[in-house]
Amino acid sequence: MHNLTEFLAKYKHWFLFVLLEVISMVLLFRFNNYQGSVWFTSANIVAGQVYEISSEATSYLTMGKANKELTQRNLLLEQEVKKLNEILYAKTHDAKYKQRGQYRFLSSFKLIDAKVVSNSLDKAENFITINKGSWDGVRKDMGVACGNGVVGVVYLVGIHHSIVIPVLNSKSNISCSLQGRNYFGYLHWKGGAKDVAYLDDVPRHAKFKLGDRVVTSGYSSIFPAGILVGKVKHVYNSEDGLSFRIAVQLSTDFGNLRDVCVIDDASIRQQKQVIDAATDSIKQLGTDYNTTE
Repeated sequence: MHNLTEFLAKYKHWFLFVLLEVISMVLLFRFNNYQGSVWFTSANIVAGQVYEISSEATSYLTMGKANKELTQRNLLLEQEVKKLNEILYAKTHDAKYKQRGQYRFLSSFKLIDAKVVSNSLDKAENFITINKGSWDGVRKDMGVACGNGVVGVVYLVGIHHSIVIPVLNSKSNISCSLQGRNYFGYLHWKGGAKDVAYLDDVPRHAKFKLGDRVVTSGYSSIFPAGILVGKVKHVYNSEDGLSFRIAVQLSTDFGNLRDVCVIDDASIRQQKQVIDAATDSIKQLGTDYNTTE
């Protein structure tokens, strides 16, 4: 004990110096946006590489289960395609009708394939890290989906990795609609169950039933219309009683998320540019008006 006291007394100046350095760094990066962004981006690059190595090892160990699920999914898709082709052929007598329509739909945007290297589920503000960044064409505010439906929105982009705000984040806000019924609302996650989110602000005169599909509305500058989100599980009244609040059974299994795709839709990108330009114009008009006063 005496030796420890002597050691601390001898090097107390160095300990004080290190403590002050740590405090100053915390204050610098926490209360300065630019320095905080630089630190977050740099830390994300290192963490992303570590997560990617860990994810590759986990993917290798679970490859057998993943292959089995892919085989089952491919079988179901083949059966659905066969049924749709039969229906379309009966209506049009043109076996390539669906194929041409699908090509026209996909021609408006491209998909950037990516893998999930980190995924949190136990927080109010969960984040997902993917192994694609600006060098791969990923940009902020791009939509992210998987084979089962919507995943989230790109929040921060690095060179080789990006951070995604998933549906399972309290700040997520995605415009969705009831498929085929033209009623829309905004999807939020309130915590708790990892497979349920809530569609708010659905009008009281909306007509729908349990099991109806919920899809992206296309009214935002992030997702095109028609991407599956989930199905209606339960219906509640809103707090003010003026609208419905719908519990949505999410189609995406966030606990088993591996492969995703970032949606690079040219029409959505143009729409966002127009919205941003209009917003800047409105701000400029407000500034000019205040100046003249």
